[in-house]
Amino acid sequence: MAGVFIVFEGGDGVGKSTQARLLADWLQNQGHEVVLTFEPGDTKAGAVMRQIVLDPATGDLSPRAETLLYAADKAHHLYEVVLPALERGAIVVCDRYVDSMLAYQGAGRQLGADRLEAIARWATGDLLPDLTVLLDLDPERGVGGIARPDRVEGAGREFHLRARAEFLALAARDPEHYLVLPARTDRERIAAAVRERVVPLLSDPADTLA
Repeated sequence: MAGVFIVFEGGDGVGKSTQARLLADWLQNQGHEVVLTFEPGDTKAGAVMRQIVLDPATGDLSPRAETLLYAADKAHHLYEVVLPALERGAIVVCDRYVDSMLAYQGAGRQLGADRLEAIARWATGDLLPDLTVLLDLDPERGVGGIARPDRVEGAGREFHLRARAEFLALAARDPEHYLVLPARTDRERIAAAVRERVVPLLSDPADTLA
């Protein structure tokens, strides 16, 4: 596949959306076609699933049902957005992907990351990112500062601690494809570190950090 797939992961409130946008803007300025997207919800069908899993009005939802909704969102998101972009050679920058499901539902909901990984990989056709940028932060400083948390953000301190530990464990298993950075440090310093790691992934060897 000709394109490049870059994912930003981490807990809530760590700055993933900001860094994804900064990277996408920089890549576009370098002349690349970039698709900036997110999960869950960046399709018409996905928006409905996002409403169900994140709206506090949903109330108590079976963790297994929640997991399958996330998996369905990923399957359709790849079908409609990610794969067509990669196939035409674009760079896809995505805010959240499979690791979020493994961290939040596998570890956070304590459903078992191994079993969930099989579901997630099937839903995504085993498509792995070329690079996952993990922005790491103590949940007390991230999700703890959100004034009006959604269903998942409001799942409790222990939930988010388990999720953070799983994110870090996933990165430790495959350091070649992960970049772990401390969140909430200088925004431009984080962006520069991300760009430095992304440059070797670009198809044009003439790309530089200029």
